[in-house]
Amino acid sequence: MTTLENTLGLGLVRQPKTVLFGPGQRRQLGRYARGFGTRALVVTDERMATTPEFKSMHDDLVTQGMSVSVFDQALPDLPRQNVLDATAGRATGGIDVIVGIGGGSCMDLAKAVSVILAHGGDVRDYFGEFAVPGPGVPIITIPTTGGTGAEVTSLAIVYDDVSQMKMAIADAHIAPAVAIIDPELTLTCPPGLTAATAADALSHLIEAYTARPKNPTPDQVATQIYVGKNRITDMFCAQGLRLMNQSLGTVVREPSNLAARSDVMFAAYCAGMAINTTGTAAAHAIQSPMAAIGHTPHGFGVGALLPYVMRMNLPHCTAEFAEIAGLLGVADPGADQLDQAKAGIERVDELLENVGSPTELKSLGVAEEHFDQIAALAVKATRLVLNNPAPLTEANIKTLLARGVANDRSWWPVA
Repeated sequence: MTTLENTLGLGLVRQPKTVLFGPGQRRQLGRYARGFGTRALVVTDERMATTPEFKSMHDDLVTQGMSVSVFDQALPDLPRQNVLDATAGRATGGIDVIVGIGGGSCMDLAKAVSVILAHGGDVRDYFGEFAVPGPGVPIITIPTTGGTGAEVTSLAIVYDDVSQMKMAIADAHIAPAVAIIDPELTLTCPPGLTAATAADALSHLIEAYTARPKNPTPDQVATQIYVGKNRITDMFCAQGLRLMNQSLGTVVREPSNLAARSDVMFAAYCAGMAINTTGTAAAHAIQSPMAAIGHTPHGFGVGALLPYVMRMNLPHCTAEFAEIAGLLGVADPGADQLDQAKAGIERVDELLENVGSPTELKSLGVAEEHFDQIAALAVKATRLVLNNPAPLTEANIKTLLARGVANDRSWWPVA
């Protein structure tokens, strides 16, 4: 049984300058946007653009004396073409603030557009860590789902049609200036999307809490986005896990319960704050190539992998899973650390099942003939591989996939 150790006692988060949370707070958009100038570009998706909530936010910007242009063609798994289309014909320096309203892809699109409008070029020029030469156009993010945490992260995930992979702009310069998090916007979120995004947020919390502490040097802090689990990220994870445990089931049973929606959305915010420094790990590294097979929504993909990822990681972070059991209220104080850790993992399984997330891989279209392809691509996600507490080798990934297809939740050997 082992534990992870932050020998530096490090605490580090990267975050927006302003975070505004609470029911109805979207009504402050115009006031905050006007502080950046008079010309706003709003990026969203086609469905959101037709809603009364969107119209009221748009009208609020106009009432504040702003000229507003709208790009409403954001797509899931943000394709590079969206960035090209949203920036086409827009002059560098012609926009004072960009507002991203919607799910993770809408907010990531706002970040990518911010970079191109400030610095020119192609979005591919900025893939990687700290490749953005300076500040972009200020960004305001307004999430409409409780899951991705993109409203506070310094990441923009873009599907590159050339490499046929999801690539990331990872840079503190693309952190939103303002995040307005209004749980009322999730009340009309469809049940399937609610479940998928909640599973994503839960996976963020688990992977951040069990990520490797890297004890980074000052140079690493300055040049790497993911610098490891630390005291401040643990604080956000702890709060997020408590809230998920308290309200995740209620959100599914009672979609109109605003208190539960608020808890889950705050938990997703906490998860975003954590992964902005820790990054995610095995579940996200494996999900990306796995998605090409069954085209499963991202949240359901990582949710289905999480039971097996946790069991693979258990021997390498037993103490952390035991702490998770305490946060989730299932730790027997008379049990030893390993049994407490197993109870924590089983409670996470239960939360995933309660929200309606698949917890095995066969139903997602994964079969043995896919294992080699998935494993070979997953290990290329180097930043995520290095975050995982267990060695993330192709052999380990194929073993994990076999267990996931068989719905085998037996425990991996503990030294």
